Amino acid sequence: MMQLPKLDEYDSAPVYVQLSDHIKQEIFCGALVEHSRLPSVRKLAELLGISTTPVEAAYQQLIAEGYVYSQPRRGYRVRAVVEGYHDILLGKSDTQITEDTKGINHASMTNRQGQAASTVVSPDLQSLRPVTNVTYDFHMSHNDFSLFPYAKWQQYANRVWREEAEELLFYGNPQGERGLRNEIAAYLAQFRGVRCTPEQIVVGAEQHLLMSLLTQTMLRKGGVRSIAVENPGYRLLPGTFRNYGYEISPVSLDNEGINLDELDRASVSLAGVSPSHQFPMGMPMPISRRLALLDWAERSGAYLIEDDYDGEFRYSGRPISSMQGLRENTPVIYMGGFSQVLAPAFCIHYMVLPKELLPHFGEVYRTVLFEQSASRLHQRTLELFMRDGELGKHIRKMRNLYKRKHDLTVQAIQQHFGAWPGFEIRGEHAGFHLMLRLNSKQMANAMVATALKTGVQVASAAYLWANESVPADGKKEFMIGFAGIELEKIEPGIAALASIWKV
Repeated sequence: MMQLPKLDEYDSAPVYVQLSDHIKQEIFCGALVEHSRLPSVRKLAELLGISTTPVEAAYQQLIAEGYVYSQPRRGYRVRAVVEGYHDILLGKSDTQITEDTKGINHASMTNRQGQAASTVVSPDLQSLRPVTNVTYDFHMSHNDFSLFPYAKWQQYANRVWREEAEELLFYGNPQGERGLRNEIAAYLAQFRGVRCTPEQIVVGAEQHLLMSLLTQTMLRKGGVRSIAVENPGYRLLPGTFRNYGYEISPVSLDNEGINLDELDRASVSLAGVSPSHQFPMGMPMPISRRLALLDWAERSGAYLIEDDYDGEFRYSGRPISSMQGLRENTPVIYMGGFSQVLAPAFCIHYMVLPKELLPHFGEVYRTVLFEQSASRLHQRTLELFMRDGELGKHIRKMRNLYKRKHDLTVQAIQQHFGAWPGFEIRGEHAGFHLMLRLNSKQMANAMVATALKTGVQVASAAYLWANESVPADGKKEFMIGFAGIELEKIEPGIAALASIWKV
């Protein structure tokens, strides 16, 4: 039986956060066992003397994080959680990773623009690259700059340039400006649950560069030159490691993320995952799978690369905390950046290395003597911007704006594609795109090309499948990006797409 929590209305954490954290603790201490039933929303609200709204929000957050599941007429029940991790909540409570960004002065996002692609692309990959001058732009990599704080950013940039111009003209720390790394470490600890010091953070101009440094670091460490990647998944990771001589092992997904049985059979030294919001399918990895994945890495002597490209942008409940911070000294390399939340042109990304990899990273530096890649002016400007709380304000505004766009896109797709054979939406509630899955006899690339000719830009997910594999059910998959399109164009754009693709 669950012990009722003592809720504090004066606590800085919202009531639903206090309640969800209490239920997690009950699960980890064994008071709530696998498949045990939780009180109904109405019953628990009555017992606690509160409205049903925070109870419903708490249950939905627990479902999103994988602690609880629901079934028709069976209510809310506890999911199986890997044993032996009862101390997880003792290290850092999830109440420290809150949805409300009021006062936040830090941010993290990675752009999905496929930086590794060459300037010249083949016709079948043309849909990956955004096209300008289209009527309805649903490309996944576009941003909304309507709320960008131009005046504030210029104010900080002018201040940095005025006070530090001569110093900024010289080379900086190859690992990134110390002040910015301090800010990133503080942000990650408080809002993503990452446990790290500034010394573990490497700042770089773009993901491919950081990934290249990582591959060289792993080669210095030695061991098996093989990496498992999600299938489908982000191409930059396998492409970069392949170019450095690694064997790539695509691993399929189930409804909880990367398939552990296949991963066990892969015999790899690295595995790349996107647990907060899998790219491109969009499912969050539940806590049981995250813990099992950490268990696999420790048992195998392998490392995990956690791509947290849009971990902050959930539109129901609070962001799900990182896998890296679930325990002390996890074998996780954490990747993030600021392209989506601010702008890709600032070119500021980062990775967090486990402490045991730092000597090997140092060997790479001593061998190559590379210089700092991200602009010192932009780094110092971002540091001040974060320190004064301006970034937190911007994140809150952008989350609200993207939620409106997300909700309108879901509604429009349901309205105009609801009767389509095999219609399915995946990846809703987070990120910057939705996955639209359909049955169609047409080729996905042909459908994309037809849409583009009539002024609607979308991208097929076919190129994200490894070794020309396809979804087992044969459905066509399209990434519907909603971040860059104007609010008033979402519904007519989806209507136009449905009309163009009509059976």
